[in-house]
Amino acid sequence: MRKNILMRAAAVASSVALLASVAACGDNTDSSASNSNSSSSSIEINGEFAGAGASSQKSAVDAWIAGFQGTYPDAQISYDPSGSGAGVTSFLQKNVLWAGSDASLTNDQVSQSSSRCANGTTAFDIPVYISPIAIVYNLDDEGLNGSDKHVQLSADTIAKIFNGEITNWNDDAIKAENPDIDLPDLAITPVYRSDKSGTTKNFQNYLSQAAPDSWTYDPGENWPAAAGQGAQGTSGVIQTVKAAEGTIGYADASQAGDLGTVAVKVGDEYVPYSAEAAAKVIDASPEDDSATGDNRVVIKIDHATTEAGAYPVVLVSYDVACPAYDKAEDATFVKQWLTYVVSEDGQKTAAENAGSAPMSDALREKVMKSIDSIQTN
Repeated sequence: MRKNILMRAAAVASSVALLASVAACGDNTDSSASNSNSSSSSIEINGEFAGAGASSQKSAVDAWIAGFQGTYPDAQISYDPSGSGAGVTSFLQKNVLWAGSDASLTNDQVSQSSSRCANGTTAFDIPVYISPIAIVYNLDDEGLNGSDKHVQLSADTIAKIFNGEITNWNDDAIKAENPDIDLPDLAITPVYRSDKSGTTKNFQNYLSQAAPDSWTYDPGENWPAAAGQGAQGTSGVIQTVKAAEGTIGYADASQAGDLGTVAVKVGDEYVPYSAEAAAKVIDASPEDDSATGDNRVVIKIDHATTEAGAYPVVLVSYDVACPAYDKAEDATFVKQWLTYVVSEDGQKTAAENAGSAPMSDALREKVMKSIDSIQTN
């Protein structure tokens, strides 16, 4: 009897041990799979990687570099804020791996990119940075400078200032829109970008759409009007406006600093710039179906919107890249870089450091399909 009990106990113990062993094996298998997945998603990136282009992106790119290097500390990344036109040219000449541009690619540039990209592919552009363009002015002696100070202007008045038709701050058109401000008898000096600039094109797109009777120039990356003074790059415009009383210019809002900014008339209200107000315009704007080429995501901004609370002087800045590169390590870097830039974390980083508007989840989903097309094998 005792022998039978001992035998049954041994059998039970053996079964328990077997079950424990199986369970342990199962646990080890899951853990191994998890570690394997973690290992396969860990990508090594080291070397020097250069980009160039839109000066509007500079503050955001600096923050993105710091964030990216937190994950990939051996990646040495540089960005030359030489302007949209210069950046795209440098990209097409294979001097940099990607370009930042406040203007989408032209059809001619897409065609040219076939000699820059590998495997017979052509470049694509995707939105990475959404920002209001601030119309900045210097009326410090009048107490009208500062982030909370705004002169109210309609699109028609803004167009007439920049085309040289309105030349004084106490012009009747400006006074009519600002009855509560004592405007000075002071000459207006418009300041514009002297270099080829996507910000210039976006600003002109706003003027031509919202004030077509007063702004009759075809929008482009070069400034067309004779009035005013030119300055190189975003920083040049800001420095020139700061240097003289009565000046007015346009620049990425992240660089506005302590200058006064225009509250733009939209419908029956005047709207100061903000990331939220800029995002309203982009979310309501369709894709540009005239953009030819694979994997491109180009936004056709509705600058003439009358939606309440929207700020229509806005730019979408793009990153230009190839679906295939001559070197596998370059493709790997660009794919991981763009993935980080458009991620929720990357967009939050840009918003915190440059005041940009984070892209919506719907737009991110479209953009990620283009990024996923990059060949890293």
